[in-house]
Amino acid sequence: MSVNPTISLETELTSPIIKAPELLAPAGTWECAKAAVENGADAIYFGLEKFNARMRAHNFTEADLPELMAFLHRRGVKGYVTLNTLIFTSELGSVESYLRSIIAAGVDAAIVQDVGLCRLIRHLSPDFPIHGSTQMTVTSGAGVEFAKSLGCDLVVLARECSIAEIRKIQKQIGDRQISLPLEVFVHGALCVAYSGQCLTSESLGGRSANRGECAQACRMPYEMIVDGQPMDLGDRRYLLSPQDLAGLAVLPELIEAGVVSLKIEGRLKHPEYVASVTQVYRQAIDRVVQGLENQVSASDRYQLEMAFSRGLYTGWLDGIDNQALVHARFGKKRGVYLGEITEIRDGRDKQVVLRLQSPLKAGDGVVFDAGKPADREEGGRVYAVESMGKNSEKDTLVTFGRRDVDLRRVRVGNRLWKTNDPDLDKQLRQTYTSEKILFQRPIDIEIHGEIGQALTAIARDAQGNIAQVDSAMLLESANNKPLTTERLTEQLGRLGNTPFCLGTLHNHLQGAAMLPVSELNRIRRELVEKLDTLRSSPKRWQLNSHSYTDLLPKPESSPEISPQAIVLVRNLEQLKAVLTTDIATIYCEFEDPTSYKSAVEITRKAAHAPSIWVAPPRITKPNENYILQQVLSSNADGYLIRNYDHLQFFAESRIIADFSFNIANPLTANYFKQSFPLERLTASYDLSIHQLESLLKKCPPQWFEITIHQHMPMFHMEHCVFCAFLSEGTDYTNCGRPCDKHDVKLRDRTGAEHVLLADAGCRNTVFNGTAQTGAEFVQRFLELGVRHFRLEFVNESPSQVLETINRYQQLLAGKISGSKLWKDLKLQNQLGVTRGSLEE
Repeated sequence: MSVNPTISLETELTSPIIKAPELLAPAGTWECAKAAVENGADAIYFGLEKFNARMRAHNFTEADLPELMAFLHRRGVKGYVTLNTLIFTSELGSVESYLRSIIAAGVDAAIVQDVGLCRLIRHLSPDFPIHGSTQMTVTSGAGVEFAKSLGCDLVVLARECSIAEIRKIQKQIGDRQISLPLEVFVHGALCVAYSGQCLTSESLGGRSANRGECAQACRMPYEMIVDGQPMDLGDRRYLLSPQDLAGLAVLPELIEAGVVSLKIEGRLKHPEYVASVTQVYRQAIDRVVQGLENQVSASDRYQLEMAFSRGLYTGWLDGIDNQALVHARFGKKRGVYLGEITEIRDGRDKQVVLRLQSPLKAGDGVVFDAGKPADREEGGRVYAVESMGKNSEKDTLVTFGRRDVDLRRVRVGNRLWKTNDPDLDKQLRQTYTSEKILFQRPIDIEIHGEIGQALTAIARDAQGNIAQVDSAMLLESANNKPLTTERLTEQLGRLGNTPFCLGTLHNHLQGAAMLPVSELNRIRRELVEKLDTLRSSPKRWQLNSHSYTDLLPKPESSPEISPQAIVLVRNLEQLKAVLTTDIATIYCEFEDPTSYKSAVEITRKAAHAPSIWVAPPRITKPNENYILQQVLSSNADGYLIRNYDHLQFFAESRIIADFSFNIANPLTANYFKQSFPLERLTASYDLSIHQLESLLKKCPPQWFEITIHQHMPMFHMEHCVFCAFLSEGTDYTNCGRPCDKHDVKLRDRTGAEHVLLADAGCRNTVFNGTAQTGAEFVQRFLELGVRHFRLEFVNESPSQVLETINRYQQLLAGKISGSKLWKDLKLQNQLGVTRGSLEE
């Protein structure tokens, strides 16, 4: 299969110069790496054995790095290591060792989530590139600026950013005179929750997505309980499973928005997927750069659907459409839709009839869709395909092998999907299993010389490598066939099975000169060898002898204060109940920030007038500062901040960092505490009791507050379930705000019901319906010096709030044990309190 060479240099067009963005492909195995390279990827990203967000992938090893990087660099491709998980305190020594191997191997960059890890990389090496992961949840110019302050050289925006928002972010960082390239995902599976903010796998199964162990709970079926009653949604049960992202149709807009890298998701996918998707996007990018019309052809869409598809959609790139994002009918791969079964012939020959809507041939694999994807589905190989009529909408008879399909389990009306095309797979495999180099990258050659002197050939590649070769014999005057530009191009362009093709050739020879063809061939071979040697040599990043211990916090004296319970409430009724207690600090997190003013007024009129803090929404997009202004206008005593915009906007106020900053190790904690006027830090919810203890032993314990009672905020989503399933609208402008009118819970397969709430930005959070407690570990926290403990409520009644507060106050006063609290609450209020994620 021929593959067009990439345009990797700026290409002059009749329109303004367009620079091709980097095409970044996933690689979970060597085969995937080769598939990406041979189909035109400019870079690949891959994980090692530890610290990457796809621990279920095969991944590479440290020992693979020298060979892998040499292979990639010979082919003009960059390689990025994913270190995109949170780092725990006990792992700092091993991750430092890991980093030294990665940097010494000449890896082109590390993709990083953890703030402390960014600081460590920059401490070890002043020039090794850092790419801020999408797990950093960057959604605005303030987030880009924060990544820049960490030493990042590029940042991957959250997948929830639209192209319009990307343009606004570019303007924000331009206005702030910040220069940091932006990368976005262009294709692949979409997480329904914001990356870095999803605690579902941890909450339901003790497997943290922030540690590369996502259990994909978003792909499971749910029931929707509206005002206490199950809602009939027909076959729409996959309420949280988005269609797969396909940005092919909006490539020109993405490129025009100044995105420098387009990323394909899929380190868990097979090499055929990598080959297929990379090939389609390589060709499309090249068409855009050449100024050709960007049309998504039927063959492009077919190839992408066959690679892997839960349905293809532009995701959030074109803006929010909650109806289109999640069709909710299945949460797994389907492929290409073939049609609906109109007749079943379960006789000697196993046959079905349908009005075929896509190509089908003998040997293809299919599956019957009965609208129950969680059940075992019938499917198999097609034996024969026969047209049954002459009209344009003809029926098609599909025959199966006698033992391939049990048609007793198939019904008229079932849908048929093509899940496998062996011929396409064969073509794709040939791109990465052949010994022949299929994808070549251009080199530019200059020729200098005059009669009586040696010919000098200088070759340059797009990476800046330069090779020079002089002829071993002098140029002679040509009687016929002088070395014209055409002859030189023909001879030096014979680059055959090399990583190179000839881009441009500039002929600066003076006079009609000649050299034997054999000498030109030698020059060409030597140029290739020299460039190959230059490219395969590992990059030499600076690497010093500093240690992570240099970045640890310095000890601080701890003030003697009594343990305090801090209570977070989510409605006015809960607030009024808390005001009847002696709780000294209250946090409010309401859907409507304009109601914070009345909450503050009510609190200040209370008998003991506790301190009241309010929380802005967890995500801030460009042009959403008006929400922050509403929060600030409440004139609260302080603000519980959740993101990088908050760090800037509330910098003149009293602020406390919430769990969403993912503070999991002392390097991260020290950076936040020293860089911003934060009174306290909330420890990451990913930490177990032992990991929390390790963190507290390496930091001044008064820096932290620990959440010991909460309904875990599992999914935090741009997707609005209220809008998608309780309205006909697409977004907040036309949904009719069902979130204001209905109480909604999502019931999972175990029967547990989880609370769904919306916020001021119309983003949804699914809270675990079962509260969890760290009460049994409070005594250990007290011994370590922690004095601030948070209790969070979601939908509890005022009486439940008061009973829970009373028990925790008894615990902090030493009047009851943690196990007694847990048992008492479970029995008395039937809150279903469990020990929670603190326990390993």
